[in-house]
Amino acid sequence: MAVRGKLEVEVDLKSSADQFYSFFRNTPHHLPNACTELHAGEIHEGEWASAGSVRKWTYSVEGKKEKFKEKIEFDDGNKAAIHVGVEGDVFKYYRSYKAIWQAVRRDGGPDVVKVIIEYEKLNESMPHPVSYLDFMANMAKDVDAHLVKA
Repeated sequence: MAVRGKLEVEVDLKSSADQFYSFFRNTPHHLPNACTELHAGEIHEGEWASAGSVRKWTYSVEGKKEKFKEKIEFDDGNKAAIHVGVEGDVFKYYRSYKAIWQAVRRDGGPDVVKVIIEYEKLNESMPHPVSYLDFMANMAKDVDAHLVKA
């Protein structure tokens, strides 16, 4: 029986939702410069800022170096960058894995980024991807700090 799930957390931004989304949309090749646990990125197909392109990332989660290959999609209307996993270390645990960053404008409060993981476990004994959600939330904080400093 397939075990599907969705994890989500919101991170308050000091920068704006527009700045945050623009960074992910237009300059993703700068992510390793902004994020302490994201070590390198490569483009395999297409262009960095083009929907449908395929990218490969090297990063550390809980002190372990891992790789992730993704196909990127964008929802400009909702300021969402959608990273659909195609291969990598996460597939030791999950049949499918999708990471979403959605920048949201908030009236009367700080803008936020919603960090979302949609996944299907290989079996019931596999862990929920909480460590990956924490990694992504920390990336959001790193990018926000980078944007405020710039």
